[in-house]
Amino acid sequence: MNLKPLLPGHVLVSPLRPVPRLHDLTPLEISDLFLTVQRVSRVIERVFKASALNIAIQDGIDAGQSVPHVHAHIIPRSSGDLDNRGGKDAIYSMMESEEGDLGKQLREQDNEGQKRGRFPAVDADEGRIPRTDEEMRQEAEWLAKEMKNEEVVR
Repeated sequence: MNLKPLLPGHVLVSPLRPVPRLHDLTPLEISDLFLTVQRVSRVIERVFKASALNIAIQDGIDAGQSVPHVHAHIIPRSSGDLDNRGGKDAIYSMMESEEGDLGKQLREQDNEGQKRGRFPAVDADEGRIPRTDEEMRQEAEWLAKEMKNEEVVR
């Protein structure tokens, strides 16, 4: 689950073995990653009633990767969902901005987490509010049930 999703339903898919770059994965791990992304995508699109998805991997620091391991973002989209932010392509600037910088959030947690609790503080002017452990747990359990209902394509 995503602590501060860019849009409702924004999830991350990571390989079991954490590696910094896509080319560090074995062919079997790449296959597993993309088959998992495909399966999760079907579920996310269905349960969030999306008409499209953004699927992104920022492969390396210079590509905007803020957490040093391979992970795919799956973001459900619908017509007009970002009209108030400049249109459908606004998602890319959102991913590259501080609001999409999960690495910064994790670094702040490591540096100050003991003082504030588990998650980093949120800037007062930021529209996205971090979710609680309980909210993320409930969503994860709900999506796990939906995954079980999804027909596995082989």
